[in-house]
Amino acid sequence: MIKKLIILVILFSTSLISAQKGSITGKIVTQKNSPISNVNIIIKKTNKGTISNHSGAFKIENVQSGNYNLSITYIGYKSKLIPFTVEEGQKLKLPKIILIQNQEQLNQIIVNSNKKNKFSTKESVYVSKMPLADIENPQVYNSISSELLKEQVVTNLNDAIKNATGVTRLWESTGRGGDGAEYYSLRGFAVQPTLLNGLPGLNNGGLDPSNIERIEVIKGPSGTLYGSSLISYGGLINVVTKQPYETFGGEISYTSGTYGLNRVTADINTPLGDSNDTFLRINTAYHTENSFQDAGMNNSFYFAPSLKFIANEKLSFIVNTEILKRKSVNAPMLFLSGSTAILDNNIDIFEKNYKNSFTSNNLSIENPTFNLQAQALYKLSDTWTSQTVFSTGKTTADGYYSYLWGSTDGNAINHYISKLNNETKTIDIQQNFIGDFKIGKLRNRLVVGLDYFNTNLRNNATGWNLLGQVTLDDGLSTSILSQSAVDNLLAVTSVSNTEAEQETYSAYFSDVLNLTPTLSAMVSLRVDLFKGNEVYVFQGGDDETNDDQTAFSPKFGLVYQPIKDKLSLFTNYMNGFSNVSPQEVSDADGTNPTIKSFDPEKANQFEVGMKANLFKNKLSATVSYYNINVSNKLMADPNNVNNTLQGGEVESKGLELSFIASPVKGWNIITGFSHNNSEVLKETEGAGYLGLRPIAAGPEDLFNFWTSYTAQSGRLKGFGIGFGGNYASENKVFNNTNTGSFELPSYTTLNTSLSYTEEKVTVILKLDNIANKKYFSGWSTVAPQKLRSISASMRYRF
Repeated sequence: MIKKLIILVILFSTSLISAQKGSITGKIVTQKNSPISNVNIIIKKTNKGTISNHSGAFKIENVQSGNYNLSITYIGYKSKLIPFTVEEGQKLKLPKIILIQNQEQLNQIIVNSNKKNKFSTKESVYVSKMPLADIENPQVYNSISSELLKEQVVTNLNDAIKNATGVTRLWESTGRGGDGAEYYSLRGFAVQPTLLNGLPGLNNGGLDPSNIERIEVIKGPSGTLYGSSLISYGGLINVVTKQPYETFGGEISYTSGTYGLNRVTADINTPLGDSNDTFLRINTAYHTENSFQDAGMNNSFYFAPSLKFIANEKLSFIVNTEILKRKSVNAPMLFLSGSTAILDNNIDIFEKNYKNSFTSNNLSIENPTFNLQAQALYKLSDTWTSQTVFSTGKTTADGYYSYLWGSTDGNAINHYISKLNNETKTIDIQQNFIGDFKIGKLRNRLVVGLDYFNTNLRNNATGWNLLGQVTLDDGLSTSILSQSAVDNLLAVTSVSNTEAEQETYSAYFSDVLNLTPTLSAMVSLRVDLFKGNEVYVFQGGDDETNDDQTAFSPKFGLVYQPIKDKLSLFTNYMNGFSNVSPQEVSDADGTNPTIKSFDPEKANQFEVGMKANLFKNKLSATVSYYNINVSNKLMADPNNVNNTLQGGEVESKGLELSFIASPVKGWNIITGFSHNNSEVLKETEGAGYLGLRPIAAGPEDLFNFWTSYTAQSGRLKGFGIGFGGNYASENKVFNNTNTGSFELPSYTTLNTSLSYTEEKVTVILKLDNIANKKYFSGWSTVAPQKLRSISASMRYRF
């Protein structure tokens, strides 16, 4: 009995002592909120300690109640000593621990800044909707970093996109409702920047780059993860915005330059309160600039607050908001009519009118834009995370839009104008479950998602009216370009009062399965249900169509790494699609009107290539060959002008090479080359496009290059120089065997910069288009591009 009593006393005492013990947890990050692994963590005057994991997190258990000091040490960073108190049985969570770089130690260690590839992004959570390193992703994409944008004094989206391989602008922003943003050619197809942090982010004008963390140009038809409403068959453009971090800091900058450029930006980040769980970041910009032509301007104010709230160790919230107020005057685009005599490849007449805008600053358009994204991240377990996202946006076009249309004599060009009043609203709701787990010995990285997307376009614009004529040989115009004259002209036109709405319900999954440590496979599938009701008004009545369609989009990929994390060989099959709305058709004489439905257009891509990350991250490279086939395209009926047929086919194939390198400390290079062959394979007999290159394909060959060097020591320490440019081959902006072709000449533009950087201040002098080259872009249009310009920028960090 006594022995049993002694045993019970011992067991009770042991459990009591154990109950008195607590634990401490925490996370260690850099000043830029990047986690630090393998940090030494020791409780002073005890034998207890650990190291941080890959996420910067750590945990020390069985800590007796009492007062302690926690020692944090890591090579290259200043050590920290953190006092703390643990009470009986307490599970103490320390505030986020931020380590500050120690420059004296950094100069002594092997791993330092010369090992970092300044312009390279090794991983993205958006391309595949899950964290996935570039070298293990079977899809090709280019990332353009904020560091590169600052170094090049980028003040608009087009100059930023010039750093991506195989991308060139077709149309500048028009400000029109629904599709007023810039158009680019990517792998032979037109695309607009429609994604913001992987979610819908439509706009009618140019995006302000002040809030851009990076731009991801994602190649190939990506319908499997992004549906059809936001992508092109050539790919998509995703803008990743700046996010809050856990310390106070930021920067302000001022830029001034040619053509009246004045630009002020601010980036401020701060914790809110003393709880270390709420953080606010505000990016804002004021921009004003005139055109290189005789009229034209762009004035804008941009405000983008972003809030992060960490509710607990499992749940966090992020809210991103963008508000843009923009007023601009855009030069009318000159469309080449199929019946005009200017299709004789005479570019001289356009060079003669290079600085003629054929508009006035009285005829402006306003494009206010609002975007809001809210997401909740909840850690369900060590292997599963829930992501719930709500996104809404509103874009408006309010003002004057005009265009020039080539007439039959090739000299007198008609000038048409309308006053726009358009509003586009979007709502997107997503629920994603993201897992990283093993089944047996096989690692799975899986995303399963549901998506609801709604777009509503309201149009109350006036009709079009002929404003006057422009004669190209002498550059004169009969148009009266005053606001009152235009208002009187448009007062007699009809006003639209239409509204179109479409809903898309989607479900998708994508799984990356590691068959071996060096061989992985990606299997993905999406199903979309399109719903839209539109009313078509006929003579004597109307007809309502139920625009419901269902589309399936698969995706497969294989990645083999002969050298783990350094070299990979990949191949992919990707699918994209486009919902084709019903159209009104009738007999050739206009009788028997009815509504005709169509199947979705389909795009299928096959691609093979190689990715490399070599020489201790000093060189990143991607080489790939792709083939994209688009079927079910709509065609004109040669026997009935009032009918539309389906069955056209286009093929686009090409080669892309991208390189980012840091050969020595302070020297950085980014470059790329692309060659694209596009051809119409099936078309209505006699339409004139069969066997020709589609005009949306842009130039066949594109080359981009930028290199910079900043002295790291000596008398010139902090001084830098940059040089680069872009090349584009000839571009057939009109191409038809019946009516002729028009080809824009090839061009090369060169840019350079000088800079000085010290601890808190950077000053940059940038010269663009050094040779003052006249060059054009277009897509059935001819548009002069900016001549030589110079800008000076000063940036202060705090």
